[in-house]
Amino acid sequence: MNSATDAPVEATLAAVIILAAGEGKRMKSARPKFLHEVGGRSILHRVLDAATALEPEHVAVVIGHGRDQVEAHLDEVAPHAVRVPQGNEAYGTGYAAQCAIAGLPELHGDVVITVGDAPLQTGDALAALVAEHRSAGAVATVLTATAPDPTGYGRIVRGADGSVVAIVEHKDATEAQRQIDEINSGIFVFDAATLRDGLTKISTDNAQGELMLTDVVKIATDNRQQVAAYRVDDFWLTEGVNDRVQLGRLNAELNRRICEQWMRAGVTIVDPATTWIHDTVDLAPDATLLPGTSLEGATSIGAGATIGPDTTLVDVEVGPGATVIRTHGSLAVIGAEASVGPFAYLRPGTELGVKGKIGTFVETKNAIIGAGAKVPHLTYAGDTTIGDGANIGAGTIFANYDGVNKTSSSVGRHSFVGSGTVLVHPRTVADGTYVAAGSTITNDVEPGELAVARGRQRNIPGWVARKRAGTKTAAAAEQAGGTEHGEGEQ
Repeated sequence: MNSATDAPVEATLAAVIILAAGEGKRMKSARPKFLHEVGGRSILHRVLDAATALEPEHVAVVIGHGRDQVEAHLDEVAPHAVRVPQGNEAYGTGYAAQCAIAGLPELHGDVVITVGDAPLQTGDALAALVAEHRSAGAVATVLTATAPDPTGYGRIVRGADGSVVAIVEHKDATEAQRQIDEINSGIFVFDAATLRDGLTKISTDNAQGELMLTDVVKIATDNRQQVAAYRVDDFWLTEGVNDRVQLGRLNAELNRRICEQWMRAGVTIVDPATTWIHDTVDLAPDATLLPGTSLEGATSIGAGATIGPDTTLVDVEVGPGATVIRTHGSLAVIGAEASVGPFAYLRPGTELGVKGKIGTFVETKNAIIGAGAKVPHLTYAGDTTIGDGANIGAGTIFANYDGVNKTSSSVGRHSFVGSGTVLVHPRTVADGTYVAAGSTITNDVEPGELAVARGRQRNIPGWVARKRAGTKTAAAAEQAGGTEHGEGEQ
C-alpha cells in the first residue's frame, strides 16, 4: 500500500453506506448472500466491523432481498446501523446510493460507500482511502486493486498525471481498456455535496441498463473536478462473494492468514490446510494444533496445550498443558494439565479442574469436575458436581431427567463410584465414600459409607437343558459338563 495506509481519519466522517440489497442468485440459497459466513461471522458483520472502525456519524445498510433476515441479523450484530430499504423502482449501485441518501439526514463532509459482499475489507484500508481522498483534495476517490484476472470488473482509466479519467464497466470497455488490470472495487469516498448532486443526474444509459455509482464519478471528471484512486496491494481486500466457490475461496484465504499469524506468534500448527481457526480465537505460545482441529468463537488455548487431532472447540477455554484429543466441546472450561478424550463430548456448562480427566466416550453437561477427578470412560455426567480426586467408574450414568424435570446430584471428594452405576437424581454422595459396581443409587450416601444397591445373584442349575433343549447353547453346556437336571424353577 502507499504511504496513506496508516494515515488516520482525522476529521469526522459523515457516513459509511453499505450496499447489501442484492439478491445473490448465484449463491442458490434461501439465505441472503450477505449472511453467509466467512471465518465464523457473516460477510455483512465483517463489513460492518470495517465500517464502524472509522467512527462515522452514521452507518447505513441498504437492504432489499431477504430484508427480514438481514434486519434480524442487524439487530444482533449492529443495532446502531441505520436500515435503508431499497425499493423496486430501479436497479444498480447508483439507485442504492440514492435510497441511502434519502434515508439519512442531510450529510456534510465525506461519505464512504462500500460493498456488503467483500468480507476481507478492513477498517485500516478504508481509513487509508479516506486519507488519500483528503490528501488529494478530491471530490471522489475510488479504492482500486490490481486483479490477476480483471474479467468482469470495471477498469480504472488514468490520465498522464495519475488522476482517474474514467471508470469503465467491462461490458462498456473497448478491447484496449480491457487490457487494463487495475480494477474498481466498488468502494468509494465522496464529498457529500458532489455525491448528492451527481445522484440526481445519473441515468440508465449504459450496457447494464442500471443507475450506476460510477456515473457520479464520470459527472465529476466531465466537470474537471479532481477524482483520485487509492490502490491497495492486497487484491483480497476487494474480492467479493457471488457464489459458493468464491465463498469457499475467501474462507480458505482468511484461514490461511490466521494460521500464518499464529505460527509466527509461536504456535505449532502441524497441518494448516486442515486446521481452521476463527479470528476471535486466542492462542498462547507453544500451543500445538494437530490435523483436523477447528477452533471457533471465543475459544482460548493455554501455553503448551495440545489440541487434536480431529477436535472441534466452540467457546471453550483450555488451560496450559492440557491435552484434548478427538473431542467436540462447546461453552466449556478445561483446566491446566487436564486431559480430554478421545471421543468425548463436552456440552455447555462443563468445567474440568486442574489435572482432571474426561475420557473415552464420555458426555458431560453442566458438570463441574474437580481437580484430579477422573471420569475415564463410557459415562454420561449431566447436572452434577464431582469433587476433587473422585473416580467415576466405566458405564456410570447420572440420571438427571425424570421425564419432566432435570435435577442435580453431587459426588464428594475422593469418592469412588463403581462401574455400571446409575445415580438417580437428586442425590448426594458425600466425601470419602464408595459405591459398589452395578448399583442403582436412590438414597444419599453419607461420609465413609459403602453403598450397595443391587439384587442378590442366584443361579438355577439345569435351566438351559430344560428351557433351551436342542440349541447350540444346550449342546455347549452339556459338553462343558453342565448338569442336565436341576432344582425346579423358582
